[in-house]
Amino acid sequence: MIQLTPILLTAFALVCMPLTLSAQTSQGGFETMAQPTEDQTECKAPRPPKDLAESAYIRNGYRAILRIMAAEAWRETGSCDCLLTEIEWDEVLEAGEEYRVSDDPKRPFDTSELREHADKLLAERDAACSS
Repeated sequence: MIQLTPILLTAFALVCMPLTLSAQTSQGGFETMAQPTEDQTECKAPRPPKDLAESAYIRNGYRAILRIMAAEAWRETGSCDCLLTEIEWDEVLEAGEEYRVSDDPKRPFDTSELREHADKLLAERDAACSS
């Protein structure tokens, strides 16, 4: 067993102190290991309920459709309110037929394309609403 003498303790403290100080002050004032809380004012699409569709791929497609519907509602109304929470999942399911690109029940949507389209529309909304 190693006996920690005062000299070893002092040396250990001197070696560890710069590491501790740099960890606390690096990266924009980092002072804790706690995860930051999510900004509650940010307008984000909610996660679809698991019973909406059997696979995450399809649920992600419906989430992208929700985002598209919210952006289209913004275009119609000009409202910069968060419209993502105003649209019901039943409405998204109905609108899903319009975005269907395949008869394959496991991949009815091109989820990547839907996500890109939603990102583009919501970027337009964000730009218009930030000015």
